Amino acid sequence: MKISISDKIREVCPQLQLGIIRCHVYNSATGSEFWKEMEAEMLQIASAFSIEDINKRPAIAATRKVYKQLGKDPNRYRPSAEALCRRIVRGIDIYKVSTLVDVINLVSVRSGYSIGGFDAAKIQGDVELGVGTHEDVFEAIGRGLLNVEGLPLYRDSAGGIGTPTSDNERTKISDNTTDLLLIINGYSGAEGLEKSVEHVEELLKKYAGMTNWQVEYIQA
Repeated sequence: MKISISDKIREVCPQLQLGIIRCHVYNSATGSEFWKEMEAEMLQIASAFSIEDINKRPAIAATRKVYKQLGKDPNRYRPSAEALCRRIVRGIDIYKVSTLVDVINLVSVRSGYSIGGFDAAKIQGDVELGVGTHEDVFEAIGRGLLNVEGLPLYRDSAGGIGTPTSDNERTKISDNTTDLLLIINGYSGAEGLEKSVEHVEELLKKYAGMTNWQVEYIQA
């Protein structure tokens, strides 16, 4: 599977760098040991940020800037990392979903990166990061049809699979996912990206039995 960045995204965000992990994993119900890490992080986020500060975190601010440059309102279509952090600061716990999804959420709130997590076995052909149009029909996970026009959009040969706001139902992680594709969207550039990739690797090894992993970085 080849992953590429379109000319339009390169033009709007030349500093973009993607951190990509492809690996074999075992998904499961989220265990208590891992959830203690999540609860500790939620306490840290709640104490460190006000609701007004969340969108000033560098990785979140950079993602919002790209939305604006593409003509999308980031207050209406919030990047997922921002939405999760706002939820925590408002005193609402993050949903417990599954080990794989919760690992992604933990790294996302710690770093501010919006992270795409996909069942790679459901992806058809190669993947390109482009810009959504009014013709793209996108069923967002848990929220129905999402207007992706003007959003950065990952597409495979069958259509959209993910944006920084939400991933698609068609390629989402399930209880049976064993072939994981994970993409960390570094719209703020390379700084901090490698650390987050290493953090994901550590958590997946510890909680999801990760094997046969490959790591790739792609620069716009």
